[in-house]
Amino acid sequence: MNDFFLNALGLLIPLGILVLLFLSGVRIVNEYESGVVFRLGRFVGLKRAGFRWIIPFVERIVIIDMRTVARDVPPQDVITRDNVSVKVSAVVYFRVIHADKAVLQVEDYLYATSQLAQTTLRAILGQVELDQLLSERDRVNRDIQKVLDAHTDPWGIKVSNVEVKHIDLPVEMQRAIARQAEAERERRAKIIAAEGEHQAAEKLFLAADVLNRNPITLQLRYLQTLVEITGGGNQTIIPIPLDLIRALGLQPK
Repeated sequence: MNDFFLNALGLLIPLGILVLLFLSGVRIVNEYESGVVFRLGRFVGLKRAGFRWIIPFVERIVIIDMRTVARDVPPQDVITRDNVSVKVSAVVYFRVIHADKAVLQVEDYLYATSQLAQTTLRAILGQVELDQLLSERDRVNRDIQKVLDAHTDPWGIKVSNVEVKHIDLPVEMQRAIARQAEAERERRAKIIAAEGEHQAAEKLFLAADVLNRNPITLQLRYLQTLVEITGGGNQTIIPIPLDLIRALGLQPK
């Protein structure tokens, strides 16, 4: 009986070791992940989503997230081309396209992309003027994205978008921009008023020409004006015929 238990125990111990070795090599790769496999330190391939098994103590797997990542670029002190000091922050959207390159070509692709985004932001914004940064933000975003994507391509990373999030202007520059906007509004108001005066003068000229063609129309307009003046009921108007006004020489013929 004791021999039976000893024989069974002798079989269970190796079997248990084999089960533990098998379980230690089990890996579950999610749908949005990709596994980079190394065998004795050498890259041997990729493991896609699902149940995966690697050789324990011989192979090693590095799991890479393939989803789009959003990283904030901390506020950067930038001097624009017209020598204006501003503080700019942005956000970068990127994702890993080739998991093997993201592991083999760069030590930490998240940190490296974040640092590269900061230097690229300062370099690109230093080449534009403040007015362009404020009014042409879409073009500036595209320029930053193109430069950043070209530098991260060897790492297997695709930068899909870069958005300048906040521009912090000095107080003096904010006041100058406010004065400029106020002056622009006053200029537009004066132009609109001048255009209105011009159009009113043209209409008055046409009306005077029509009234001058027939004296009856001038008489009717005169009576209508009197009716409008007495509309309040508190005025007393003594109408004077237009013929009498002409006879007295108060109105030129």
